[in-house]
Amino acid sequence: MKHDPTGFAEANAYAPTSQAEVERRVRQFLPLVRRAAWHIYGTGRDGLEIEDLIQAGIVALTECAQKHNGPVEDGFAAYAKLRVRGAMLDQIRKLMNDTRTARKKRAAFERTAEVLRGHLGREPTRAETANVMQISDAELLEIENSSVSVSSISEEYDEANSAFASEGPDPFEVLSGEEDRERLVEAMGQLPDRLKLVLQLFFVEELNLTEIAAVLEVSVPRVHQLRAKALEDLRGLLERTNL
Repeated sequence: MKHDPTGFAEANAYAPTSQAEVERRVRQFLPLVRRAAWHIYGTGRDGLEIEDLIQAGIVALTECAQKHNGPVEDGFAAYAKLRVRGAMLDQIRKLMNDTRTARKKRAAFERTAEVLRGHLGREPTRAETANVMQISDAELLEIENSSVSVSSISEEYDEANSAFASEGPDPFEVLSGEEDRERLVEAMGQLPDRLKLVLQLFFVEELNLTEIAAVLEVSVPRVHQLRAKALEDLRGLLERTNL
């Protein structure tokens, strides 16, 4: 197969040629990392740290900036967003694996303690428990203090759960399928400003309920009510215009 050297040269003309260019791209898209991190952090998973998510996202963004062969405008944002979110979900999976290991150790600790209670007729000392489990006192302390609250990613990171759900089809999904964005914009223009802002923050800026609550300075349940009201009113407007 004969390669076209001209096309190769054009593609690589946009490749970052210096560390300064990579750093410029990272700075430009750093808000994307922060927004994605807070969106995922709002799921409330035990042990999840916002700093860890941001760090994972920055690493992924830096790799994207180094590897993307094209101008920033040429699909880089979509490419970076996909990689950044993927890196953050990998961080959650790692946390899940670590927590599963902690849960197994905790279960072994509880079984050992129960057996020793039966043999000794009293509560075993920490030294006795550690000796039977063949672990150090420090390891036993870590097990005792570990969190065993584990739930799946589908439960934690699912915007279709009860906190986000509303009755009926999502107007955004319906109109996306019909490619009729102009009518959607027209219908949204008839909503009160506060309801329009809620939809903007949720569907466009991709903030979660916790973040939106902070922006509006209201409670999370109130944001849920506002979002449900906005979607209900929007559906009504669309139905009245035969959408």
